[in-house]
Amino acid sequence: MSNKSSLPITLRQVTKRYGAAYALDHVDLDIRSGEFLTLLGPSGSGKTTLLTVLAGFTRPDSGSLKFGETEVICMPPQKRDVGMVFQNYALFPHMTVAGNVGFPLRLRGVKREDIARRVEHALEMVRLGGYGGRGVHQLSGGQCQRVALARAMVFEPRIMLMDEPLSALDKQLREHMQIELRQLHDKLGMTTVYVTHDQREALTMSDRIAVINGGRIVQLDTPRALYERPANRFVAEFIGESSFVPVAVREGSVVLGGAALATSAHPGQDGPRLLMLRPERLKILSAGAVPGMNILNARVQATVYQGDSSLVQAVLADGSVVSVRGASGSNAGHACPAAGDSVTLGLAVDDTVLLPQDSAT
Repeated sequence: MSNKSSLPITLRQVTKRYGAAYALDHVDLDIRSGEFLTLLGPSGSGKTTLLTVLAGFTRPDSGSLKFGETEVICMPPQKRDVGMVFQNYALFPHMTVAGNVGFPLRLRGVKREDIARRVEHALEMVRLGGYGGRGVHQLSGGQCQRVALARAMVFEPRIMLMDEPLSALDKQLREHMQIELRQLHDKLGMTTVYVTHDQREALTMSDRIAVINGGRIVQLDTPRALYERPANRFVAEFIGESSFVPVAVREGSVVLGGAALATSAHPGQDGPRLLMLRPERLKILSAGAVPGMNILNARVQATVYQGDSSLVQAVLADGSVVSVRGASGSNAGHACPAAGDSVTLGLAVDDTVLLPQDSAT
């Protein structure tokens, strides 16, 4: 399979309305050539609408969309040279595996002998070499997903679009296919835009993630930056588990219940804030003060055993409920506290993250 150069994608002020509601609200987005970018958001956020705009299935009301230097906003889907993998795979049940994979090539008038060669190569790329003669009904869910992927890439598109292609698979197979898809992307170098509502899937696979809510991109960043430094409460709640505790910034200091907290980032202007607490970043301390850590006193409300970890729910002095996740069993290194126990929680200065108080969107 030849390696065409991938293309960057540029959206400017792309807008789509249905009545008074915005599905896409003046979206600006730059997708780099060859990157794996995920559109992440809840149902109805606009992520699938944005993907169908890229594919040409949805015509926006206004805006600009370029693949490389070419404006494609009015270009029909078949002219855009994009591969598409659908949520339900959209395979033809009356065709063999080879017939399904070769369909885009037949539409393009490719010679029969070239089709056979390219179909077999595409199937080998997705580890289905020799499966061309099988019927779709003879395949497992994971194999159907691979056939759909082979069909999308057999004509060597420079842009690949994927609409929740793993959502129908069981958890173990889904996690396995996440790694396979990422490895295949790295091998082929296509610009890939991937839609999911699964935050762990997005963190696992992406170069960057665009978090979408209400038709707007609320944050675009690397997986690590989104998780560790979310822009607002919506992003923090959507990506990972979090507790939020009201704090105040006074004369450059962060104050919780009368005690000052240290943070590695400048807290900004005086006023109310939210302290974001990730369960795995809080530690139950056996001693008092620890260098480089803020100390929070709490009382245990409940302890939940979850196999590889235990989740402790604790109440701070101001009444805020926080969660602490730690190793369970012999790996814990200490006895798990029981309901009613007083505990000392440690939060590293670098993990003391402040968010705007009014940050739901």
